[in-house]
Amino acid sequence: MSIKRTFDFAHNALEKYSREDMFVTKYDGKWEKTSTSEFIALGNKVSRGLLKLGIKPGDKIALITTATRTEWAVMDLGISQIGAVSVPVYPSISAEDYDFIFNNADVKYCFVSDSDLYDKVMKIRENVATLQGVFSFDQINGAPNWREIIDLGNDEATQGEVEDLSKSINTEDLATIIYTSGTTGKPKGVMLSHLNIVSNVLGSNPRIPRVKGLEFSDIKILSFLPICHIFERMLFYLYQYNGYAIYFAESIEKMGDNIKEVQPHIMSVVPRLIEKVYDKIYDKGTSAGGIKTRIFLWALGVNKAKEKLGKPSGLQEIIADKIVFKKWREGLGGNIITLVSGSAALSARLNKMFQNAGIPILEGYGLTETSPVIAVNSFGKIKVGTVGHVLDNLEVKIQEDGEITVKGPSVFKGYFKNDEMTAEAFTEDGFFKTGDIGHLDDEGYLQITDRKKEMFKTSGGKYIAPQVIENLAKASKFIEQIMVVGDGEKMPCALVQPDFNFAKNWAIRKNLTIGTTPEEIANSPELKERIKKEIDYLNTKLGSWEQIKKFDLTPDVWSIELGLLTPTLKLKRKAVKERYIKLYNELYGHTE
Repeated sequence: MSIKRTFDFAHNALEKYSREDMFVTKYDGKWEKTSTSEFIALGNKVSRGLLKLGIKPGDKIALITTATRTEWAVMDLGISQIGAVSVPVYPSISAEDYDFIFNNADVKYCFVSDSDLYDKVMKIRENVATLQGVFSFDQINGAPNWREIIDLGNDEATQGEVEDLSKSINTEDLATIIYTSGTTGKPKGVMLSHLNIVSNVLGSNPRIPRVKGLEFSDIKILSFLPICHIFERMLFYLYQYNGYAIYFAESIEKMGDNIKEVQPHIMSVVPRLIEKVYDKIYDKGTSAGGIKTRIFLWALGVNKAKEKLGKPSGLQEIIADKIVFKKWREGLGGNIITLVSGSAALSARLNKMFQNAGIPILEGYGLTETSPVIAVNSFGKIKVGTVGHVLDNLEVKIQEDGEITVKGPSVFKGYFKNDEMTAEAFTEDGFFKTGDIGHLDDEGYLQITDRKKEMFKTSGGKYIAPQVIENLAKASKFIEQIMVVGDGEKMPCALVQPDFNFAKNWAIRKNLTIGTTPEEIANSPELKERIKKEIDYLNTKLGSWEQIKKFDLTPDVWSIELGLLTPTLKLKRKAVKERYIKLYNELYGHTE
């Protein structure tokens, strides 16, 4: 069948790949499967139930879930096929942001996963004049349950109305409004049409690897990134398009257990997760002691020395693979075909290390406004340090100042209720301005170098690209987060959040007393001196104008909860600077 709207993926799956485990979610310790036919039937019930509530095409319905689950998928289908507009919202944002989003989008109904989110929404309900009801997926005393919508839709007499509405939906119609997490200011409502998302799925699909001897029906996905983010959501449709089974992880904390249980073939990841996986592997390998640690470090050396990506070719590489890297793959379930990485830049060092360990990573690039993929690596054409080739249905133009601009069917309709901001987002000839700096190399690979808005100039007139420096710095085991500063100042400096757990273990090995709390550890002279060696080494790789002249350690773990990271784990630079303004002023000798 022809796929033109997001809900067509589900109906195409029923026609071509009907299976017993289209979606699988864990409830009360047990994985429960939903077949393709059950999924379609539930989606139709939701559509009929929403129509009985008075929902009309164009009405906005918010979806908020702590962890992705089958109910979200059912609601998405039920909403989209009657022309209503979904508004997926991050669970971790503040109640004030909920207030803004609900009012800005004129949300009529909201569906949440659990009691915490229900309470959060109820706190702002009276502030939202359009909000008529809040339903929960979990059973909560006194709260309307989403099953009430399904019960409303049990009567199939109105299915004809659902089908008529479905047929009337055009590919250019609005499918969803996604509010970007943003590093500054209020969230922006990105309007994506059915065409935007569908064209991105179809454009990205050829980059997904096909494995000889493995049928589509054999492939299992473990999905754990927030589905409110367009990266995971686009993949959610792509997996349906290919007939894969989608298992929804319980939480990031239970990822290890879920990987062992599901043994997935494909997972989407963000660089921070890959960093944490490697940190855990490294800590385990170096703490084993004796011959085991020596073998582990030897294998890392072999991995680093390997020049060409691919299977082990020499005796040392084969031995290292069998005794060390095979265990890495087993730790990811033993069946991994590839990890798909997006949302932020992945360290080239880590990328190469995982590739050489037999765990291919397809790094890509895009934004919410581009639905999201602009470019992505593909099997047989992986080039570490780049985000791959631009999708065939998109056109990328590098502007004179290095900004990446893009045109094509997956570029968004505009910002909701903000024509001025929409106009500012495009060049005169209709290319969307990504705000990222980069270039296309001689082989057509796209390389991102920095965010245009994050680049700054020192008082000496030298431009600094902080992300490049930060990604190099995070190769250090001692540095978990770092923010390079110095806009308008005489020199670059840095605020550093040490890896507190690694620092504790390092102190034990060195018989040092550096304290136990983050504040005590951050104030440790011994740790500061050790991290200074890391910074000094980093500076040898930088131009003289880029080198970090001074740094200080922060006494907290930078987190979403502290408002220092976005829900996709990007730095909120303004918030970090404001929180540690005293340290910043001390670095530059400013008086408050």
